[in-house]
Amino acid sequence: MHDGELAETDWTALDAITDAEAVANAHADPDNPPTSAAQLAPSLRMPQVRVIRRALGLTQEDFAARYHIPLGTLRDWEQGRSAPDQPARAYLKVIATDPAGTARALAKGAA
Repeated sequence: MHDGELAETDWTALDAITDAEAVANAHADPDNPPTSAAQLAPSLRMPQVRVIRRALGLTQEDFAARYHIPLGTLRDWEQGRSAPDQPARAYLKVIATDPAGTARALAKGAA
């Protein structure tokens, strides 16, 4: 093998490794330790609301107004300071599934 050339992967050897061996190897690697649950917690809290809002092409202000979500709450969700509770997650799923229908239903309720 020359400098900059990668060795071919020995898939047979990799397939022979058990799950327990793979976990032990991961824990033994000082350069790339497995991520702990505590380290993952902030990333798991990333609400999907930002993806929904951006897909709709709305600013935070417009999204909050259209779907009757307090702007501060929306910002907290998007910045990971808090996470939507179960009813809010269900509501966000409704918005993602039918954004126009949700907005129409809210507009009818306000009239």
